[in-house]
Amino acid sequence: MTHAAAQVRTQLAAATSTDPADWHLVFKARYGMLAAFGALAAARPSHRSVVTQALTCSTAVDPILVAGLTPAHAEISPGTFSIDPDSLRLPDAVGAVVIQHTFGMVDEASSLEVAGAARAAGALVVEDSAHCVGRMARDDKGVPIADVSVHSFGAEKMLPTKFGGAIWVNPHMVDTELRDAIVGALTSLEGPGARLALAARTYRWTRKVVSRVPSVGRALEKTKLYSPAVAQAEREGRLAHGAVSSTAWVDGKAAEALAQLPAIEARRLAATDAYSAVLGGDLAGQPLVRYPVLVPAGVDAAAVVAGLRAQSIYAGSWYRPALFPGVADPATYNYMPGTLPVTEDVIARIVNLPTDVTPERATEIAAAYLLLSR
Repeated sequence: MTHAAAQVRTQLAAATSTDPADWHLVFKARYGMLAAFGALAAARPSHRSVVTQALTCSTAVDPILVAGLTPAHAEISPGTFSIDPDSLRLPDAVGAVVIQHTFGMVDEASSLEVAGAARAAGALVVEDSAHCVGRMARDDKGVPIADVSVHSFGAEKMLPTKFGGAIWVNPHMVDTELRDAIVGALTSLEGPGARLALAARTYRWTRKVVSRVPSVGRALEKTKLYSPAVAQAEREGRLAHGAVSSTAWVDGKAAEALAQLPAIEARRLAATDAYSAVLGGDLAGQPLVRYPVLVPAGVDAAAVVAGLRAQSIYAGSWYRPALFPGVADPATYNYMPGTLPVTEDVIARIVNLPTDVTPERATEIAAAYLLLSR
């Protein structure tokens, strides 16, 4: 293990009151998910369903498919943007349930209910903490509820890094054989090839070129010299690469960024609270990676986003369309449009606002949003 890798594991353990030995570093979080789901598929061949949600990125579902499992999309709650425990119905022979902390919203009450239902069905509890690196849902004793917790250092996440991720595996999993299988899969991962490792080091420069000449990106992607946030393969139910571990360079950048995490979270928390003061709701008190709002019925969310961007406000549409940024064939993802009315209503109306801004700027952005969403 390199010094950088040991440092990252120690930093994550300190942030979560866990053991560094239970953290496993990967090139991208999706590759760690693939290793975990692959181990699950091998250990429980008759339990093929993984319950997840359609308000997510396609790259969060691709590892399920590549592992040979079948995603089952549950309804979400508009209050948490995560699986709604009140409407949750688990399929027979369910292998895992994914609890997603969308935008960094960790709702422990609903997470505990969903985790309880999953465990009652004998399913693995997978926590998607990609938007809130170093934070986990916990029970009333402060114990993490997940069997496997996924954290991302990738693009558009909490850290300014563009690559890297970490998977925590609960040392107290009841199914010790499954735990050993997941740990074995993660610890046996090999590093990326030379071209993919170089793609991480040159990503910022390449991204600038690609933003001006998109055809260059497609060509470099084919040669593995460019690894975009979402590759074309990852909109088709595949992954751009097999499961690979991290590199010393990626780990070094992650260690530098994790040292700044308290300051990053403080800035985003202040912006979140400023938005909440103007827009209302129950989102104050957590450092969100984006601040989600739902436009009133009848208002065009895309037009609101366009109007905000025209004012140099980096508003986003995560996650519109479903399985963002959209997939070639929803059926590949076992998603049938029209079957999730609550989720689809949220998708149609969602706008998210930047939180890497000052409270004063957040207040201005909130006012601009209100004018456009009338």
